[in-house]
Amino acid sequence: MADAAPSRSPIRTSLIGYGYVGRTFHAPLLLAVPGLALTVIGSSQTADVVHETAPDTVVIADPVAAATAPDIDLVVIATPNDSHARLAIAALEAGKHVVIDKPFTVSLGEARAVAAAAEKSGRILSVFQNRRFDSDFLTAEAAIAGGRLGRLVQFESRIDRYRPQTQDRWRERPGAGTGLWFDLGSHLADQALKLFGIPDSVDVHTASQRAEGTAPDWFHAVLTYRGLHVILGAGCLVSGGTNRFTLHGTEASFVKSGVDVQETQLRQGMVPGDLDWGIDLDAATLIDGATAEPEIMAAVDGDYRRYYEGVRDAILGSGLNPVPPAEALALMALIEAGEQSAATGRALPLSLTQAEIAAFQAARAI
Repeated sequence: MADAAPSRSPIRTSLIGYGYVGRTFHAPLLLAVPGLALTVIGSSQTADVVHETAPDTVVIADPVAAATAPDIDLVVIATPNDSHARLAIAALEAGKHVVIDKPFTVSLGEARAVAAAAEKSGRILSVFQNRRFDSDFLTAEAAIAGGRLGRLVQFESRIDRYRPQTQDRWRERPGAGTGLWFDLGSHLADQALKLFGIPDSVDVHTASQRAEGTAPDWFHAVLTYRGLHVILGAGCLVSGGTNRFTLHGTEASFVKSGVDVQETQLRQGMVPGDLDWGIDLDAATLIDGATAEPEIMAAVDGDYRRYYEGVRDAILGSGLNPVPPAEALALMALIEAGEQSAATGRALPLSLTQAEIAAFQAARAI
């Protein structure tokens, strides 16, 4: 095992991958969270291009060199999914703490190998699940916790977009870890796991609906629990008419139409923490089952900074890892079972060991 990485602030951070996700999400958040210092960016882009949005950083073209740079404490991996495991293991073996962009890896086997490397190194390993801090999800979570819905029987969560043209990017090409089920599906499935735990089975259907599409750009997933069906979906040819969340319980229903604003704000160049950051003006509606009377429920504000604040505190020993390996492994088992379900046309259980299930339940109970 490498010598212990110092528990100090600021935590010197290397961000590997400076495409849309690295540039739009990770870099602004790393720059905005006190106690983190973005010092290295691993990218094939020239230093001049990177410095337009991330000044005062050292640019290293070789991703492995960026993952193992000697003066780095934390490595954030925002590269294509099929490179996550290799880079994460290299960073962990070099004594670095690691954040990997969702969904984690491209398979449960790879995820287990990375988790084992983290346990051996004694470093923090976390997966970037920023949508746990979406305003729409936090509002739905609050509605469930409030008890007004009664016993929940149906939970539907969708992220639909109208993007009729495919783009020449790795997420939309055939390959391991590509397509909408791995992309948006990993967010929706993670939220379901956080709320309800491990399902009895998962039944997934995928399709490529756009004329030029070569990877799945639509999915419909049903997670079955005792007394509860969780329906997850996303598509690229939906111009309107769907809600972000629709919940039905024995006492009431809940509807939230608008989506979290933070991705739009980041694309527009807003700095996390600016005035109006994460504020969601789209209220939810709670409909009483007995009277059918609607009640307006103000949206809970979202804040992606909370994820990196959690990572910082976990590294410094003053807080818990916001997405520990046990939760990331459960998500990879769900994603993999869903991929196999779509291929075979059968509902399948998750391929987790009893020890992995126990670790997930222990992490979720904290």
